[in-house]
Amino acid sequence: MKSSALFTDFYSLTMAQGYWKRDQNERAVFEMFFRHQPFNGGYSILAGVGTLLEKLTGLSFSDDDLNYLESLGVFEKEFLEYLKTFSFKGSIWTMDEGSVIFPQEPVIRVEGSLIECQIIEGLLLNIINFQSLIATKTCRIWLAAKKGSLMEFGLRRAQGPNGALYASRAAFIGGACGTSNTLAAKIFGIPAMGTMAHSWVMSFENEEEAFEKYASLYPDRSIFLIDTYDTLKSGIQNAIKVGKKLYASGKNFGVRLDSGDIQYLSTEVRKQLDNAGFNNAFITVSNDLDEYIIETLVKECAPVNSWGVGTSLVTGAAASAFPGVYKLAARLNGRIVTPVMKVSDNPEKTTNPGIKQVWRIKDKNGSAIADVLGLEGTDEPINGQRCCFWHPSGDYRHFMHTIEGEIKPLLKKRIDNGVNTCELPSLTEIKSHVTNELDGFDSTYKRLLNPHVYKVSITENLRSLKLELIQKHLGSREE
Repeated sequence: MKSSALFTDFYSLTMAQGYWKRDQNERAVFEMFFRHQPFNGGYSILAGVGTLLEKLTGLSFSDDDLNYLESLGVFEKEFLEYLKTFSFKGSIWTMDEGSVIFPQEPVIRVEGSLIECQIIEGLLLNIINFQSLIATKTCRIWLAAKKGSLMEFGLRRAQGPNGALYASRAAFIGGACGTSNTLAAKIFGIPAMGTMAHSWVMSFENEEEAFEKYASLYPDRSIFLIDTYDTLKSGIQNAIKVGKKLYASGKNFGVRLDSGDIQYLSTEVRKQLDNAGFNNAFITVSNDLDEYIIETLVKECAPVNSWGVGTSLVTGAAASAFPGVYKLAARLNGRIVTPVMKVSDNPEKTTNPGIKQVWRIKDKNGSAIADVLGLEGTDEPINGQRCCFWHPSGDYRHFMHTIEGEIKPLLKKRIDNGVNTCELPSLTEIKSHVTNELDGFDSTYKRLLNPHVYKVSITENLRSLKLELIQKHLGSREE
């Protein structure tokens, strides 16, 4: 799949020309990580990896792209000639898409020339940040609904056509069972879902006729929207009338609530359905829902069978963006690795140097207890070993732990010298991975209010390297 390499920040191109002109296009290692959890949550879900890998393998500058760059009067003709043959020839390591992820740990590692690493920065962050945000939000809503049926209804409120498409993809990964976005359903193989709008009901002389006509068209998937005029005095009564005919022919039906007090109305609607003998008829609700509203309704035992969520799901609502960043971690000269780091007065913004792996450490029962960052090839934790793990900031905070369970390396090579090295999993497989991952974490990390903070730590070797480089930087500054 062809993808324009022009989809990048302008400074990536000006720096790329600088590297080219100074003959400084050395090998380098960059990492993507994020600094804090969105939504004040206890976990995030990695999404967008498949999209990224597909786009990277088809990345290039078209003649039209190069003509545009030439028109800006910033780039030399020789550099534009160089870009004519540009493609991503580097290597990519990522965590599995659908993984539960935490701040400060690299979720993607990129190795390549400075120019190609720099050019893909914007594309990588755009894809991973957006889809991870939506997958995380969806997962929060899905867990609040006790893993119930959750439909993504966000097309009309999403951030443009492209945002709507990839929001549907990410929402399915995060727990949605289907989407109202028909194009997304086609492209990604997601179940297409939807019933009727109020305009259908209002286009007939009365509500009963509207329901009858719909049932005659779709007898196997009739869901009646019952709040157009009066939910309890009109809508549910007409739904029951039409529902009797469906039941007589062996068909089931459902009703949808899109306004009002969902707890009260769903309870009263359930009573009327049950009194009419329709114990199997189901209730679906929408109406600007989010994880907090759904959690409350579930705790109050509202008789809701499925949930339709739009705006808060596909926009991220309170969290407008996923806080992922992309930083240089090492320069390479053959086999010589020079670790580098950004040093900041804000400890949270001081990065961890070197080429790193992330290991998820579990206890005897298979529950995750910590993620540990260490230097690739030298720092791998060993079962039975008693280790001292340090806070990523490199300060005094640490804990001792004897490893007695599984040690799982999380970063895996996906692209080797520009070539995909593995078959991409299906969205259904990624969705299943989310479920399996979540089951490996204690419920305290997944609660909405004041979740427990999961330990992300660094090894003693990595901490020593970090402190050494900080001291080196401070010493040169004092001179």
